[in-house]
Amino acid sequence: MARPRRRRAQPSSADDGFERLLAGWKRTESRRGAQWTVQPVSAARAQKPYTCPGCGGVIDPGTAHVVVWRADGVLGDAADLAARRHWHSPCWKAA
Repeated sequence: MARPRRRRAQPSSADDGFERLLAGWKRTESRRGAQWTVQPVSAARAQKPYTCPGCGGVIDPGTAHVVVWRADGVLGDAADLAARRHWHSPCWKAA
């Protein structure tokens, strides 16, 4: 009896990443006269290093943090999401 073939995963597109980010648990916050979308990233999902714009330090892989992007930008959701930044959670709270 032959084993069934597995389907290869299709490479994900930029739109797929956009939808995946929008689908996660997130909230809207007001800071410095603007609306921001804030999405937590768990330690298990944090797989790459990022530079925190709040302190300039590195967010190491495996460190829970938040991803932040404008919720009220004039260039649209895709442009706002492309400009998102990863922050240490305490740095974002202090911003």
